[in-house]
Amino acid sequence: MFQEERLAAIMEHLRLNKRIEVEEICDLLNVSRDTARRDIIKLEERGCIIRTRGGAILPTLSKEMPTYEQRLQKETASKQGIGRLAASLLRDEDYLYVDSSTTVRYLGEFMTTKRNVVVTNSIDMAGMLAAKDEARIHLLGGLLYNGQRMIYGPRAIEMMGDYHLDKAFIGTCGLSPEGLTTDFEEESYLIRQVLRRADQVIVLADHSKFDKQMFHRVAGLEDIDIIITDRELGEAWSRQLAEAGVELLVADGGVQRDS
Repeated sequence: MFQEERLAAIMEHLRLNKRIEVEEICDLLNVSRDTARRDIIKLEERGCIIRTRGGAILPTLSKEMPTYEQRLQKETASKQGIGRLAASLLRDEDYLYVDSSTTVRYLGEFMTTKRNVVVTNSIDMAGMLAAKDEARIHLLGGLLYNGQRMIYGPRAIEMMGDYHLDKAFIGTCGLSPEGLTTDFEEESYLIRQVLRRADQVIVLADHSKFDKQMFHRVAGLEDIDIIITDRELGEAWSRQLAEAGVELLVADGGVQRDS
């Protein structure tokens, strides 16, 4: 087996088990301890793993920050299901906040309610809803983050403080037992203001966002009312959400479960 094939096998084992020991590599790939150590060193040099005493683990801190266009291409079917279920929670004349998340974007696509007032920091969402001509749109002012097509900064936070909303729909870069996390610290200050100004906070997150820890903590699970996702979660997550008082809605087929 070539080294690249061994490295791929080691990474697959780590994705499933989170940890691997040198002896496990030897047994799994039928190689010597020296070869197993060289493979671990190679993966560490690439930033794929963290070396531990006698083995390796996957990094717990995610550092990826794909562009808006790249995010649009990921988990499209899952995001559509989540967006459709989220849209079913809307009522005519609701006052809403919708952020620049690509998952929340699908909420806008499936939105059929009338006379909503929508506050957003997303230039794409504002354009989409303007084309439907069924909502009054308040686009936050401030700095434009070109790569993510969103508004942020002190002016956006100040404007957000003037509004009171029925529901806030937000996405997330990562969701861990500690709560919502992001790699873009400036965005977190705006999100915190949104959480303070909304009666109900609804997080839209596909399965890939769970157990993903980014650099900056935005809010705790206790700050969330509902999470909409695309797959049932394990027992540990169900227990954590129940303890935090978070309701879980699972999209595919509209299956619903209260935590």
